[in-house]
Amino acid sequence: MPPPRPVPPADSQAGAPSRRTLLAAVAAFGLAPEPGQAQSPAPAPAAPGAAQAEPPALPAAPGTARFRPEPAPETPIWCFDGKAQPPTVRVKLGQAVRLKVENRTDKPLSLHWHGVRIVNAMDGVGGVTQAPIPPGGDFLYAFTPPDAGSFLIRPLVVGGASEPSGRGLAGMLVVEETNPPAIDADVAVILQDWRLQDDGTLMPFGQVPLAASNGRLGNLVTVNGKPVPDTFEARPGARVRLRLGNACNARATRIKFEGVKVYVAAVDGQPTDTFEPLRATLPFPPGTRYDLMVDLPDNEGATCEIQALIGKGLTLASVTTKGPRITEKRPPIGPIGENKRLPAEVKLQNALRRDVVITGGAFVPKDKKDGASPDPVFTGDPQKIWSVNGISGTTGLPPIFTVKRGQVVVLALRNETAFPQALHLHGHCFRLLHPLDDGWEPYWLDTFQLLEGRTARIGFLADNPGRWLISATVLERFDTGLWTCFDVT
Repeated sequence: MPPPRPVPPADSQAGAPSRRTLLAAVAAFGLAPEPGQAQSPAPAPAAPGAAQAEPPALPAAPGTARFRPEPAPETPIWCFDGKAQPPTVRVKLGQAVRLKVENRTDKPLSLHWHGVRIVNAMDGVGGVTQAPIPPGGDFLYAFTPPDAGSFLIRPLVVGGASEPSGRGLAGMLVVEETNPPAIDADVAVILQDWRLQDDGTLMPFGQVPLAASNGRLGNLVTVNGKPVPDTFEARPGARVRLRLGNACNARATRIKFEGVKVYVAAVDGQPTDTFEPLRATLPFPPGTRYDLMVDLPDNEGATCEIQALIGKGLTLASVTTKGPRITEKRPPIGPIGENKRLPAEVKLQNALRRDVVITGGAFVPKDKKDGASPDPVFTGDPQKIWSVNGISGTTGLPPIFTVKRGQVVVLALRNETAFPQALHLHGHCFRLLHPLDDGWEPYWLDTFQLLEGRTARIGFLADNPGRWLISATVLERFDTGLWTCFDVT
């Protein structure tokens, strides 16, 4: 769940930074300066007779990754451009993204630009906003992000998102501010986990018991495509911006910081007043992103860690300060600047209000045998495990409401399942409202976690035309019906 009012609580997961990662980061693909717009359209076609550069290709294809030391075999995965490390696509605010995605896998594919308030045709939901890219086919994604921030790239095909994600397809889109804060390193960190069998291959997909309960939780965690923990060195006193993104299929945990003070500068890509995480932990369900500002210790030999609260704790990365101290004088860490494209307030008085009720999934028997917790049980249709307002999401699903552009919408989301639900609002960002509609949390979100048996209200300005999803970010649940849609006209 999202951090509370002044400072966030705990319920999270994260990845780990590395100066090596920064230096080896994938270069931005095809940049073309364009004026920004509130909900930016795709780049205009070239004038008749004018030459237009061929967009860079981003092939998605089978590959391998070494997750276990030799003599264990490498693991067959899917990856972009032949690299096990997920790509980080970097553009400046106002520049266009133009990428021709080539599907060299044997399954339909589309890429969702998770968190970008994008033109609808580019949202990348195969079966809703576009036809899935067939094996051997390609699709040009062309758009100008309206906001600076950190956004995930995730496969999202109706009925078929879990497998391409679980095989490794993921990335991050970084849209840099026009005037970014002064830092020594800007590091994108993508967390994934993998469900491996004893022989190093991936466990088969389509497991109904997993889809009906917690999703495909992995038994190996990676940061930027490499098994944890990652270790690296940095100069004492360095100021680092960490962009953390959870691209796991299902794993929601917390991340904890040891040996260093961190400040949250943005949540889900949108800037906020900087704050220290409560008890140095942050909630991190799938799809969530944080921008963190960190000043490393001034003394040489200090060690700092990022940990995931998985089991007894899992170190994702550690950094040791080494070398001459950075002596450049900087002001204290502060806000990175507000996003003036978002409304100063969400006027709730005349909002369109709708209930969104999530049901389905396995149930947990109450009787226990031999003191052990019983396994969840599901006996229904394996293709329609989950429902929203009584209907399981599938291609051709009608919208649950239609709203005119510029209308404020308040949704009361109720989780009547036995499991926490991580949910994502496409094409918009929202405020998490207080229970009495007397205010909201002081940050924008597009993804949050709703605990079982709870109701949460979100408010947003429906200012982006098109058909948009409200979807589970646990992709096995998305594949088996946990999504709905609405229209903005």
